[in-house]
Amino acid sequence: MPDQSRRDFIKTAAITAAGAPYLNALAPALGTAAAPHIATRRQAKPLGFAVVGLGSLATNQIAPALQKTKNCRLAAIVTGTPAKAVKWKAQYDIPDRNIYDYATMHRMADNPDIDVVYVVTPNALHAEHTIAAAKAGKHVLCEKPMEVSSEKCQAMIAAVKAAGRQLAIGYRCRFEPHHRELERIAHERELGDVRIIESGFGFQIGDPTQWRLKRALAGGGPLMDVGIYSIQSAEMLAGEYPIAVSAMQSKTDPVKFKDVEETMTFELKFANKISAYCSTTYKVNGINRTTAFAERGSFGLTPAFNYDGIKGWRSDGKEIVANEVDQFMTEMDDFASCIMSGRPTSVPGEMGLRDVRTMMAIYEAARTGKTIQLG
Repeated sequence: MPDQSRRDFIKTAAITAAGAPYLNALAPALGTAAAPHIATRRQAKPLGFAVVGLGSLATNQIAPALQKTKNCRLAAIVTGTPAKAVKWKAQYDIPDRNIYDYATMHRMADNPDIDVVYVVTPNALHAEHTIAAAKAGKHVLCEKPMEVSSEKCQAMIAAVKAAGRQLAIGYRCRFEPHHRELERIAHERELGDVRIIESGFGFQIGDPTQWRLKRALAGGGPLMDVGIYSIQSAEMLAGEYPIAVSAMQSKTDPVKFKDVEETMTFELKFANKISAYCSTTYKVNGINRTTAFAERGSFGLTPAFNYDGIKGWRSDGKEIVANEVDQFMTEMDDFASCIMSGRPTSVPGEMGLRDVRTMMAIYEAARTGKTIQLG
């Protein structure tokens, strides 16, 4: 493809299938393309994961998912809260030598129990903890968004590369069968060429003192938190990274949202003439969908971004048949498979960097009222 955006997209997204033009050529854990690695992975010793940051996501999603994985095991934890360390130690039988705080992460270098560090701290701390893990010689799986600036993303990529390890970003929907089926329908043009994408994700946020409402820790509001899912969905359906963005933000509660946006609407423009119209908010519940409008009909997911209960539909009446999986289990098993087999991850740091650049451009577009071109 002659277009630079297209080349960059293929380079970072179709990394497991040289020359394949679309993301559905990737080989996540449940995909047939991963089959040659499955037997080898199941014979190998599970990789030890250290979870950094024991908040709600780690407690309710990641730790339980680790118990379901074939290629991973919960080996260590990092927390600044002693009470959490006591609870996790008892619940998961974690030895004292594998319990760290943020100041002692460097000691992981001497711990062979740990192969992978899963960073689940607030957004603006991802670089600090990823770089610490890389310097300790560990692979890193980092939650989305990758960071709050492109410069910090680049520092993360450089540190992990210097350590000779892999860096993956926690884009769980890339490993979710309904999203992969939507991607297949789009790229095989079952309803013709996709022309317009519409996607939205939001919820009514509660506690006004939480870190998600503090720019210094979150980097932004709902765009950084859940709007990134719509960006990822649009990229999967379009098969490209966006080349330009426009945006508008609104705020009805300037006290609660003094640091971050309350609602953001934005358009992503792609080189193949597809436009994606997206919205994200902390104002109301119930916005949770993604739709592709093609030449001969439409197809989508409603709800689209839940941990479970995702439902697909097609305007031609055909079913979207896909198994429900634990998305965190599949993403962790796939990353472990990459490490064991030596294949690159399909969700590398470069993908996270591109999305952070896109979000920074969306903020600039909302601030200036201009369409911002992406290099």
